[in-house]
Amino acid sequence: MHENDVIKTLNTFLKGQYMGVHAYEQYIKKLDDPMIKKEFQKIQQDHKQHAQQVATRIQDLNGTPVDDEGLIGSVQGFIGKFMMPDETHKIIDSAARAESYYAVELSEEIVKGDLDPETKELIEQVIDEDRAHVESLHRLLH
Repeated sequence: MHENDVIKTLNTFLKGQYMGVHAYEQYIKKLDDPMIKKEFQKIQQDHKQHAQQVATRIQDLNGTPVDDEGLIGSVQGFIGKFMMPDETHKIIDSAARAESYYAVELSEEIVKGDLDPETKELIEQVIDEDRAHVESLHRLLH
């Protein structure tokens, strides 16, 4: 994959991380249970750290990282505010489904191409941590 294509791919991936940060902000506002809120805050912090790592990698490749989730992400976030469940178990379920679909499945699709070894390692690490988020959210449900 050409370096410009890698940067474009990473910027798409980065938008997803920003979407995650903003989604967790909405979830956290709705949660009352301090233990569950703390777990959601931890996941949100992980997404912020992932965004920083990906932005740094883009800069290392002489690219310019995006600084938000983009128009589509903003629209999804706006709509999501109104569709956000109010009950704790439904919030956890919503977060688990979103993390599984957006952070893992779609992310794997986005980065399917030929990435350089350093970029591939970074992205695989991020997706593995997102898989762990899904597991921890499922544990909260049971």
